Amino acid sequence: MIWDLKKYRDRAAVLDEYGCAVSYGELAAEGERIAQAAGCRSLVFCLCANSVGSIAGYVAFLNAGIVPVLLNAHLERVLLDRLLEVYAPKYLWVPEEQAGSFAGMESVYSVYGYCLLRTGYPKEYPLFPELGLLLTTSGSTGSPKFVRQSYANILANAQSIVQYLELDETERPITTLPMNYTYGLSIINSHLLVGATLLVTDKGLMQREFWQFFREQKATSFGGVPYTYEMLERLRFFRMDLPSLRTMTQAGGKLTPELHKKFAEYAAEKGKRFVVMYGQCEATARMGYLPADKAVERCGSMGIAIPGGSFRLVGAGGGTITQPYITGELIYEGPNVTLGYAESGADLIKGDERHGVLETGDMAQFDEDGYFYIVGRKKRFLKIYGNRVNLDEVDRLVKGHFSGIDCASAGVDDHMYLFVTDGARADEVKDFIVTKTGLNHAAFQMVVINEIPKNDAGKTLYNELAKYYQ
Repeated sequence: MIWDLKKYRDRAAVLDEYGCAVSYGELAAEGERIAQAAGCRSLVFCLCANSVGSIAGYVAFLNAGIVPVLLNAHLERVLLDRLLEVYAPKYLWVPEEQAGSFAGMESVYSVYGYCLLRTGYPKEYPLFPELGLLLTTSGSTGSPKFVRQSYANILANAQSIVQYLELDETERPITTLPMNYTYGLSIINSHLLVGATLLVTDKGLMQREFWQFFREQKATSFGGVPYTYEMLERLRFFRMDLPSLRTMTQAGGKLTPELHKKFAEYAAEKGKRFVVMYGQCEATARMGYLPADKAVERCGSMGIAIPGGSFRLVGAGGGTITQPYITGELIYEGPNVTLGYAESGADLIKGDERHGVLETGDMAQFDEDGYFYIVGRKKRFLKIYGNRVNLDEVDRLVKGHFSGIDCASAGVDDHMYLFVTDGARADEVKDFIVTKTGLNHAAFQMVVINEIPKNDAGKTLYNELAKYYQ
């Protein structure tokens, strides 16, 4: 059991924009009924939305030892069918309006607008005893590759987040990220540990209803990826009157130093907290954080390791880097490092393949005080005429210099493709990058597209850009 829901029996656990309020006591009781309907330990596909029913099912399954697989409720049906074929779950937990599209599956329980469907698949794969949850790292692409998280992983990471964010029962976080995304889910996991009230909405930042719900319910915090903060800047967030807001958290990729500075200074001026964090699904959610009181001073840093974890850098030769400002691959160790991957139902019996150590694939440096800075991905590099070019740095340079522009860089050695959504500024962007890199114009090609492809969490889908240059 992850959460002792009865400890906060009379407190509001989940509250949505339509007036549905569920107490911790009700969440516990309903969870027992859902688990009873499902019966013994098994695999269940959860088609997730930011809703009371979606959260209630997830909490029920995890607390009862039933293994949920969290997927976007709007995942394309052909992709979902492939996953069902590969994993053969015993149940689906789906919005009631979608239940009719699963012919031949029997509904055995329903509550809060969700229902539990028995799939009837003849095969059931054995599950590793410590396997608690399966999450995808690919957003909406329907890849059969999942991260296997244990109960110990989930609890350790949630407890660590509670500690460094100093969470308590007075918190009222509002949903801004999908719950099937590791960062969005970590907000749910950590706040339920302390008896806080989750404010649940399917509305986005660009909708008036979101901000109306935010103000009416006195939201105290929200989380966002870099794209979230880019949108907030365009929304003139700094002019908004949000007296209940205490904390803004950011993860899911590196903010441009310019945007980091703006939000850090805003938070300092308004008496709020801006906490930049670092994580991956492979480490359950979070590995590093920059304390709020260092947000301005250490602008651009993702901070230090979370409580219970540790970082080190490994150089090209395999040795540990001990001097500041030298780039190496970031290695994380901690109890939240997950078991490994699954790519088929047969992999669900596998045990711990990582043993608490994660090679992040991120290149980083630390300063003289031990604060870490991500400088790029190990594989997000191109060789341009013999020069190694960091594509993540190219993206950051463009976004930092050109206000309000969305861009992405990709390509193959000696040919970089710069994707922008504003055709009028394409030549200007190209000239800027040529100047910054000192490389020949011929190495760069501009491509104007309607929008940069992104997954559910707002991360750029670089693989989808390959069709423009293959």
